Amino acid sequence: MLFKKYILKLLPLLLLCLLFSGCGTKEPIRRNGFYFDTIISITLYDPSKTKELEHCFSMAETYEQYFSTSIPDSDISKINAAAGKPVQVHEETLELIQKGITYAQLSNGKFDITLGKLTDLWDFQAKTPSVPDAEAAAAAADTIDYRNIQINGNEISLSDPDSAIDLGGIAKGYIADKMKSYLLSQGVTSGLINLGGNVLTIGEKADGSAYSIGIQRPFDETGASIASVSVKDRSVVTSGIYERCFEQDGIRYHHILDTGSGYPYDNGLLSVSIICKDSTDGDALSTACFALGLVQGMKLVESLEQTEAIFITSDEKLHTSSGIGTEIPMKTN
Repeated sequence: MLFKKYILKLLPLLLLCLLFSGCGTKEPIRRNGFYFDTIISITLYDPSKTKELEHCFSMAETYEQYFSTSIPDSDISKINAAAGKPVQVHEETLELIQKGITYAQLSNGKFDITLGKLTDLWDFQAKTPSVPDAEAAAAAADTIDYRNIQINGNEISLSDPDSAIDLGGIAKGYIADKMKSYLLSQGVTSGLINLGGNVLTIGEKADGSAYSIGIQRPFDETGASIASVSVKDRSVVTSGIYERCFEQDGIRYHHILDTGSGYPYDNGLLSVSIICKDSTDGDALSTACFALGLVQGMKLVESLEQTEAIFITSDEKLHTSSGIGTEIPMKTN
């Protein structure tokens, strides 16, 4: 079962490799790895940039050491274990936490990085995940409030010692942006960063055309896409209920958790894809908009500049923001 899960994660990456083959005269260089509990892939269309490609994976390792909740001496683990005492953190950790607070405010707490106790309770990585009882879920939900995060210089503390930070809803996007920034500084002009479905394009193809990024058909075991968008120098991030889920007593439970009830959202959505400039924003917004639901989520997207979205509802219908099809061409499959 575990092997099958990783194969399903790899299929969209293989699809992207096919989409980008023949993008110019230069042969691409690629590397895959496993970080942040997912498969990541980076493709550069300049064979002279091998060292730069390798450095991106060093960056992935470094940031995992900062942000992971499963590494005992990471910044986040130290904050969560400090019982409310201040912890000095790296500059990147501080920056990412501040980003998380911004999106918590923007979504009225629907996106909240202090859901660590709740994500621990719902262990989707377990061999046999199970539904927690209602009392435990409610107790974990009561610890969620981004306003518990206190910042003093580069020190972070939690005013509620029972609260816990989990950056899983925003970290991959942030890391992708950092990788892209580094690659641009090294003269890379064309490439693709894919951190477990967080896709970030660098520039355009060598021939000047756009990249075609597939939007996965929910629960399709082959990883086939339901649509694709054409983008240049943009991020495409999807949050979907098919990414991590299990069934118990005939009911499917997924990993996008309601910070109010402590249980997965049941709002008629299968996935939300965000297309925008920065992957950090796309990562947070895809979760926030899913949590807000179709109407309010679309309203938030339309209020933001250079941000578009594709919502897929339980009947597999696509609902798109106003710029899809005009500013951003889309093809349905």
